[in-house]
Amino acid sequence: MKFKQQILERLDYLEQLIINKNKSILTVEELVQYTGFKKSSIYHLVHYNKIPYSKPNGKYLFFDKAEIDTWLMSNKSLSEDQIKDKAIKFALRKR
Repeated sequence: MKFKQQILERLDYLEQLIINKNKSILTVEELVQYTGFKKSSIYHLVHYNKIPYSKPNGKYLFFDKAEIDTWLMSNKSLSEDQIKDKAIKFALRKR
């Protein structure tokens, strides 16, 4: 019985992923699935204006998927090779 429930939950999860794939605007619940963040974390980020969101009627939160993707990739950490390349370019530019 537990195994059957797990399969049904997985199928529901996959169905939601397929449905949401082409959506450009996400709700809080969809953002939870999209990012893997906890709902409370999302509300925390919204409260402190750390994440881009829209609240058109002052009640429901919506998130632009493209803005979320940009936000998720912001403050990127460079690899060691990228840092070395930047250092070499900087050193050569100074001459």
